[in-house]
Amino acid sequence: MKSKWVRQSILMGVFMVIGILALVVLSNWDTIRRRIGHHSPQPVVEASPEAEGGQIGDDLSGFMRDENFFDKTGSGYKSDIIIENGVKVNVMLDSIGQDLRVTVIDTMGNLAAGAEFVADVEGVGRYTDTDKDGIIYVEHLREGDYFVSLEEIDGYIVPHTKTMIRISKDIQYKALSDVAFLVLTEDQVDVTVDDTQSNSADTEGDGSENIEADAHESAGQLGIDVSSHNGEINWTEVKEAGVQFAIIRCGYRGASSGSLVLDSRFAENMRGAIKAGIPVGVYFFSQAVTETEAIEEASMVVEECKLYLLDLPVFIDSESAGGKGRADRLDVDDRTAITRAFCETIANSGYEAGVYASKKWWNSKLDAEQLTLYHSWLAQYTETPDYDGYYDYWQYTSKGTIKGIEGKVDLNIKYR
Repeated sequence: MKSKWVRQSILMGVFMVIGILALVVLSNWDTIRRRIGHHSPQPVVEASPEAEGGQIGDDLSGFMRDENFFDKTGSGYKSDIIIENGVKVNVMLDSIGQDLRVTVIDTMGNLAAGAEFVADVEGVGRYTDTDKDGIIYVEHLREGDYFVSLEEIDGYIVPHTKTMIRISKDIQYKALSDVAFLVLTEDQVDVTVDDTQSNSADTEGDGSENIEADAHESAGQLGIDVSSHNGEINWTEVKEAGVQFAIIRCGYRGASSGSLVLDSRFAENMRGAIKAGIPVGVYFFSQAVTETEAIEEASMVVEECKLYLLDLPVFIDSESAGGKGRADRLDVDDRTAITRAFCETIANSGYEAGVYASKKWWNSKLDAEQLTLYHSWLAQYTETPDYDGYYDYWQYTSKGTIKGIEGKVDLNIKYR
């Protein structure tokens, strides 16, 4: 009995396996036929011509080339893609007192010159960049908040928002953020009429000056002041010659053009002196005729010195430009106010400030009593200076010689 039950169970299992295999074969019959080479040809679907609103054959990206697919009314995908032609620009605003400077720059941070941009100062008026230099000046504004925007102009994409600036009644002695756009290089100006600094100490000397580098070694530290006029300098040799500090010209304002000009060897001299381990300071030859211009000059120095750590002050060089300079005829009050504006801006930027001038200049062109907060640098070419005022730097000759510098160089003493 037991064996019969076993045989029936085995037969049932066999039938179940055969049934499952049959179902698998039937469900995959077409595939099996293709595998053994007995397949029927598939119908060929030809690409149908473009139908209105339909797909172009089997090309699933065809809708991207179908202009009728997109909504042109402004509510669909296509209207969200805006293709703009033109140079994108923005504005920088700066103010010193009751004035405003609108600087137009492109996305690369360059001055956008070459177009007559129009700035709309809300509640005041429209101002045009007639000289197309990318800078618009607005003067005689009252104290308060002003909103400025640029008007649309062909070839440019202007911001569609207004920029606010606060105008103060009093002059603000702070470095300007946009001064870099005002600075020119020496190859952009006529240096024969712009770089005409005249050392008045040369004409005031009494012939008793000592031109030796070690002439006043016991009095303090030996230093030099240099500019592009000194040519290429071997700073390693200068250091080995015993020079303990250097005051390097950053630049000047053109005596004729009034442009801010960067000394062509400023960066080279700064890097060379610092690499040689020589402490550095900076001077700027001023031809400012207003406090605003003096703040521009100081701002330029601050901008150019950002890469360096200064050990010594930043000096404003206040002296003649040969009698024909734009600032040569300033009176004492104006020159003193301009000098103070420069120094205040330097001091407010975190640097020590100082004033360079000859004995005669200190006595007759400046009110030294108003400048006692700053370092004083006296230029007097005599054996012993006889200036009655305070000074902590003394330029004692312009005829010195130092190994590493070709030709004559100014020698100085920094008092300990």
